[in-house]
Amino acid sequence: MAQKLGMVIDMKNCIGCSSCAMACKIENNLPDNMWWNRILTDGGSEEGTPSGAYPKAGEASTLAMDIFPVACQHCENPACTRVCPVGATYKDPATGAVRQDYDKCIGCRMCMSACPYTGVRSFNWEEPKFAVEFPVGDPDAPAHQKHTVEKCTLCWHRLAKGLQPACVEVCPSRVRYFGDLNDPNSEVSQLLASREYMQLLPEKGTHPSIYYLV
Repeated sequence: MAQKLGMVIDMKNCIGCSSCAMACKIENNLPDNMWWNRILTDGGSEEGTPSGAYPKAGEASTLAMDIFPVACQHCENPACTRVCPVGATYKDPATGAVRQDYDKCIGCRMCMSACPYTGVRSFNWEEPKFAVEFPVGDPDAPAHQKHTVEKCTLCWHRLAKGLQPACVEVCPSRVRYFGDLNDPNSEVSQLLASREYMQLLPEKGTHPSIYYLV
């Protein structure tokens, strides 16, 4: 049976430190103002703010905020691959990961329009610009190109070396788990069998490979 690589994120213990987002940015040498991995919050009217009110003396706190690390969901039934006219976005048959071929991409952005997960893909309108004059990430990470769509790759260049995605490796709270969802003995499968979980926009029928423990 082919692998179905996926990720399980423990929302109860995520501290929203953004280490995963920063590791992703550096590992993949992402251009300025581009993030493949974002930390979103659900609470107050502004991102990063809780709902409720800070308690006065003797009162119970009503503050509440949920943290959602969000990137490409590497769907089992991806909407993006169905609309790409040149096959630039495709599912890797060996791992189930949704990949992007920059050399094939014609910049039509149909994949961005079809994807129900807003903001997980980015488009290079111009030649990518960087904060420093030399690459800072893994030398095997793909080079960024003008007029192409980009997104999380599950760090496929690291997987080829037997390593985990950078975001999993650096998480200080160890809330990210990565493995084969088709293997019932894998850590990710055992976590899903023992804990309650949710997925983003299940009603869209995309069957994401990213699960959130609640």
